[in-house]
Amino acid sequence: MLFDDTFKTISKPSEGMFKDKGSRFFAYLYPIQSEAEIKDIIAELKSIHPKASHHCWAIRLSLDRSIFRLNDDGEPSGTAGRPILNTLLSFDLTNVLAVVVRYFGGTLLGIPGLINAYKTATIEAIQASEVIVKTVDLVFKIEFSHSVMNEVMKVVKEENIKIFNQCFDLSCTFSLEIRQSQVNNVINRLEKIDGLKWKA
Repeated sequence: MLFDDTFKTISKPSEGMFKDKGSRFFAYLYPIQSEAEIKDIIAELKSIHPKASHHCWAIRLSLDRSIFRLNDDGEPSGTAGRPILNTLLSFDLTNVLAVVVRYFGGTLLGIPGLINAYKTATIEAIQASEVIVKTVDLVFKIEFSHSVMNEVMKVVKEENIKIFNQCFDLSCTFSLEIRQSQVNNVINRLEKIDGLKWKA
């Protein structure tokens, strides 16, 4: 069972493919952080597949998985973007863009055929990807004197906290990435250290 401060995504882009009655469906999966990334990715795929009849896609974003968008790109409503999105939902992936590029093979697939094709192509790309579990991390900045360095490092080590910025001057400043479920415990421990200050 995953905790509330974890989410599943993919580590790097992946591809899948499905054929039905001459139509070919090329699926592409991308890890993304924002909707702003969609436009460039779709434009790149359109340049790679200029003769494709459709470039349908869906995204799922945010750590609570609440943001999603989909696009049927001319396919009958609900036959492309929705099955792509539903596949992301069924695999519980977020921060992912899935695009399925279709080359029409001359034979109509019908509504059930289209839904199955877009879903199956997306599954192929997911199965070819590396699914990873990430934690929801919050960033905090602390300042403390050199004399309590050992106490701070003891908490950092025991709680497995990531330091991604550090400055050693007259005092020490750390930027810490703390897993959401650990925040209260870590704050309680750090606040017991003499002279430690939280910085905005």
